[in-house]
Amino acid sequence: QVQLVESGGGLVQPGGSLRLSCAASGSIFRFNTMGWYRQAPGKERELVAAATSAGATNYADSVKGRFTISRDNAKNTVYLQMASLKPEDTAVYYCKITLVSNQYWGQGTQVTVSS
Repeated sequence: QVQLVESGGGLVQPGGSLRLSCAASGSIFRFNTMGWYRQAPGKERELVAAATSAGATNYADSVKGRFTISRDNAKNTVYLQMASLKPEDTAVYYCKITLVSNQYWGQGTQVTVSS
């Protein structure tokens, strides 16, 4: 079993920044992918950014140049640095870890961008 604990969400004004963290614990295979997804009210969950344990990353077009994903493999932790936030970034952000044959989700953290 794998547990994911997210932190760092909150309320921020447009143009502001937030940093999300997600720490994984349990039976974690060294080769894995950790990522962030988000789900706004009335919309489907979508990929925001993901990073493999080998260092490859990918981003949704809507966040390229504004968000940065990074990992600390020794701590099994993934971060999402979000800058230049827009109201349309408002959503519940979920962390996910994908292993060889399983995937696990965090409980989600709310990010609200509003003046």
